[in-house]
Amino acid sequence: MHAILEDPNAVNRLTEQELDALPFGAIRLDRDGIVLSYNRTESKLTGRDPQRVIGRNFFTEVAPCTNVQEFAGRFREGVANRNMHVIFPYRFDFEMAPRDVTVTLFWSDQTETAWVFVREQK
Repeated sequence: MHAILEDPNAVNRLTEQELDALPFGAIRLDRDGIVLSYNRTESKLTGRDPQRVIGRNFFTEVAPCTNVQEFAGRFREGVANRNMHVIFPYRFDFEMAPRDVTVTLFWSDQTETAWVFVREQK
């Protein structure tokens, strides 16, 4: 398992280049679900240009398939409580071939932002 997944706060210390080099998708969201960072790995997996994704709402504009209780509901609850570290299987299927992944949602008190880590299921 990658060290970031064991200590998610470590992601806050990564440069953009280090974030892009992660072997899994990493998306940083503000408390409203607006995309602040979208790493190169996630871009390659989804075929989306980070510059076209940053600044848009992840749950309604980027990946509407996630705007369900199982995903967005967990996000909203975690943001409201300022406490979130959940891991769950998910299937992305918006404008792409279905993709089974393991999602980690993490709230960072250090940056007051949320992270979405997306790992391909083997």
